[in-house]
Amino acid sequence: MMITNQARCVLKNGIVLLRWIAVVSSSVAAIISTMLPLYGEIPGGSWGGLFLLLLCSAFLIHGVLTHLLNDYTDHLSGTDAHSPAILSGGSRLIQTGEVPAETIGRMGKGLAAGLALLSAALLVTGFVRLGVLLAIGVWAAVSYSLRPLRTSYYPVAGEWISTFPSLFFLGLAGPWLALETVPEWALQNALVNALICIAWVMVHHIPDLNADARAVPKKVTSVVWASETFGLPFARLPALLYYGLAGACVFWLGLERLPAAIGLAASAAAAMFLIMKMNLEDPEEVSSVEKWLLLLAMSTAVWLGIFV
Repeated sequence: MMITNQARCVLKNGIVLLRWIAVVSSSVAAIISTMLPLYGEIPGGSWGGLFLLLLCSAFLIHGVLTHLLNDYTDHLSGTDAHSPAILSGGSRLIQTGEVPAETIGRMGKGLAAGLALLSAALLVTGFVRLGVLLAIGVWAAVSYSLRPLRTSYYPVAGEWISTFPSLFFLGLAGPWLALETVPEWALQNALVNALICIAWVMVHHIPDLNADARAVPKKVTSVVWASETFGLPFARLPALLYYGLAGACVFWLGLERLPAAIGLAASAAAAMFLIMKMNLEDPEEVSSVEKWLLLLAMSTAVWLGIFV
């Protein structure tokens, strides 16, 4: 009975740590967006096996590793202790006493080391593409949360040094592994989905403005920087800029992918409208908008995957 209770507790904490809604709307959406066009282009068994491999990798790296390290670092700095914790503020496993901070830290660092060794083994045994993809994922998680870089604590750095490479190459992974050359539509879909993900992450940071500013060291996200530099209304600026970049990709899609371009334009416009009208001082309203942005992100990823 004790073993059963312990297993149930581990399973429950694991599900909480995963924050599966965020993983599905970012990582899984990016995978689907570039795997859908491959359906029927490669043998069904190969398609299913590759999809399952990417899915498991996304949950392991973006769901487990990234959140372990991020929870640990944000606990040490104190930002999670002051977060309103609706959709933000980490998994809360440390704050609720479910798992000690030291255990979270050891698990995260141990998993990072194990995956880094696996990446090296893949590289030296000839599985170069798999090794490179895994290395990028580990790099993103480690550089985002751990010293000496800890890019999540600096404006712009967290997005471009850590988050973007991980999401872009995850979206590109399916075609890169399955095909001789990467088609243009794969590059387009991977770029758009990565930018959209970063955009809603910027919204995700808005409720944590005060908590991040009180952290030690101070967590100067792009949202904190924009708010402190130009005033609170400009806390939405980073999200608007990233949605604007994603929307600008309609010119790259052009007439060759007109339905995809129209869908992307509509999605980006809807997202920017929601961000402009939301009350920045109401964490519940911001979180409600974020939920709509997650739905838009998933819908856009599938739409781009259908219309290639």
